[in-house]
This record gives sequence, structure tokens and C-alpha cells, in this order.
Amino acid sequence: MGSQVAIVQDTPGVTRDRFERQVEWQGRHFNVVDTGGWMPGGTELDGKVSRQVESAVKEADLVLFVVDSTVGVLDDDQAIAKWLRTSGKEVLVVSNKVDTDKREFDKWEFLSLGLGDPFPVSALHGRKAGDVLDEILIRVPRRDGDDEVEVVVERQGPNRTPGIPRVSIVGRPNVGKSTLFNRLVGQDRAVVHDMPGTTRDSIDTVVETPDGPMMFVDTAGMRRRSRVDESTEYYSFVRALRAVDESDIALLVIDATEGITSQDQRLAERIDASGSPVVVVLNKWEMLNADERAEIDIEIGRKLFFVGDAPVLKMSALTGKGVQKLRPVLQDSIEQYHRRVPTRDVNRVIARAQQQQPAPSGGRVLYALQGASDPPTFTLFVNKELPPTYLRYLERSIREGFEFGSVPIKIRVRKRAE
Repeated sequence: MGSQVAIVQDTPGVTRDRFERQVEWQGRHFNVVDTGGWMPGGTELDGKVSRQVESAVKEADLVLFVVDSTVGVLDDDQAIAKWLRTSGKEVLVVSNKVDTDKREFDKWEFLSLGLGDPFPVSALHGRKAGDVLDEILIRVPRRDGDDEVEVVVERQGPNRTPGIPRVSIVGRPNVGKSTLFNRLVGQDRAVVHDMPGTTRDSIDTVVETPDGPMMFVDTAGMRRRSRVDESTEYYSFVRALRAVDESDIALLVIDATEGITSQDQRLAERIDASGSPVVVVLNKWEMLNADERAEIDIEIGRKLFFVGDAPVLKMSALTGKGVQKLRPVLQDSIEQYHRRVPTRDVNRVIARAQQQQPAPSGGRVLYALQGASDPPTFTLFVNKELPPTYLRYLERSIREGFEFGSVPIKIRVRKRAE
């Protein structure tokens, strides 16, 4: 509503997880939860998705039952309507794909569902969506504080919430991202199944920790571009990249039983390019013997050298062993990522570094300051161009002087006449 939140496509079963966003209409605020299809009699995965739907309906004040106007009432529609009639919930039938007034729409057929008058809309074109929103305001009871809810927009992305660190969980398909997400969140919020690609949207949940709230984002599995040929997977891939760009920190989940693959390397490079700090999670660690563990330790240094001293945690998301080490590491990295250093302290560290090792050919930093955080960005005003090796030395001096750990640091250089 307003922006395309869930993946919309003419393919059954595209939406698999609950996907929630806050909506504002006519000064009222409410949460919209997009669910997967209710298919309780299908496969094991269908059953898990159906349980997600049932949980969402149980928590809802109003249910929007979306039907396809182009095909009429199907047996599945009748089964869902029967279940909804016994749920005790307020239900609004929304007949989708009514793209124009001229399009034939059999209102009486959908009245047979026994859930009241259907509302004809075109979700793709936004046609008559306002009518549905108006009806929602009529049917959803007003609660205390509704008008005081703050609608938040932050510079780094529409999905960010000020004051709440955002942690994206990324990795190749079927490496255990959703299992880790559920372990961190403390409930089965994401659908976990052993079929690659179960998660197609990015799902976010705020978790209360001893250090304050933290938002975890479970993203779709990121495949090689040559394999992202299905349009649904393409949009999932784009959303996963966007989740990384909007994050304070990324967890790169790697299947330890498969070693460090070329795709793991590409994902690490993509995270590094985003400027977000990264924590490498070697999942399924309990399945490795001593020799295999020693081998992957060597692989980390050889194949992921460009992430520097990024923390590497070994754990089992399935059993929970080692997961408790994650939150303190995340908290430290996030604090470093947002750290601001007073200008006088920056210049003190730079002066000491130059005294210990002067720049070649008479180069010198005249003045320095931190211009931004997220990631920490420092501007150096110099009398002449400094070689890259010396700039790396100054970066290392700043990192060690202010304990920035493994978070990325950006150095900008501006030449100024003496």
C-alpha cells in the first residue's frame, strides 16, 4: 500500500512468509501483514506456510481475503472462506485484477463466499485501493495512541527505524539463514524448510536484548546472477542487496560443510562494497571433524582476506550451540560503526602518526576531522598528494587509536594550500 512491499506475480505460492509494514491513511496508522497462501492439505512446506497464515489471522483485527476476479470462485476459495467464517474475525473480501470499469465483475459469485460484498480493485495499478483503505478505517477499531504513532523515514532507506540497529542475515540458498534468524528471534517467524529458496522476501523482526532493541532481517538466498533467471528470484535478489545496503551490519552465513565457495566470496565483496561491517558465521560447525575445521580456518584467511579482521563465529543454528556469542559481537561492531570522534582527538592521533612516520616527499596532513559515521568517514586536508601506502598507514593509526575494530573506515583527502 503506497509501495510494493510483497512480491506480486501470477504464480501460486510466491509469498511464503509473513511480511509486515506500518501504513498511514487519513491520519490513522495500522500494520498490514502479507501472508503466504493457505494450503493446509499440501506439502510439508505448504503446511508450514499455512501455520504462518493462521497465526497472522489470529493476531489480526481485520482480514483481507484476496480473490482473483478473472477466474471466479475456486474450490480453494470456498475452503478458505469456510475457515474464515469460523475464525470469528472481521473479513473484507477484495476481488483483485478488476483493472477497468468495463471489465466484467460477477459480484454475485463472490457473495456466495458468505463474507459480504466484495471490493473490486486492481492491486497492480492501485485502482480503488483508496476505497479498501477507507473501509479498513471503518472496520478496524481505533485504539488509544493511534494518532500519536510516529511515521519514520530515515536517510539510509525506507525500512530503517531510528535508534534500532539493523542486522541483515545474508548468504547462499539453504545455508541456514532462516534457522539462525528464528534462533535469534526466539520463535518460528520465518518458514524453515530444506528446499533452497524458501525465503523470497526480506523479513524483519525487532528483538529486545540486554543492550536494547535490535532488528534482524532474514533475506532471500543470493544466487549467482547467471542463475537468477526467474523474475520472482530476481526481485528477491534485489531486495537482499537492498537489505545489505540499509543495514548497520551484515551476517554472512556460510555452510561450513561446503567450505568457502566462490559465491560466498562474491557476497562478502558485495557487503564490503556497501560499507557495512560484516560478521562471518560458519554454520553447521558441529558436522565437521578436526581436519575439516583446520582446513576451513585456512580457507577463511586465504579466500576472505578482503574483509580484514572481521569476526568469524563458529556455530550450529539448528542446535543453538555457539549462537550466544553473536549478540555481544554484534553490539561491539554496531557501536564502532556509529562511533563519533572529537576533532581534537583525530588531529592528536594523526599528529602522532606523522611524527612516528613522516610522509615521503614532504607530504603532510594539515588538519583532519570525522565527517560522517555509518561507516566512520575521515577527511584529511593535505598540502600535497599522499601515496596510497601512507594513507593506509594513517587509516590503520585511526583504527587502532580509536578501537574501530573490523568496521570499514573511509578516508577522504582534500588538497589545501599551506
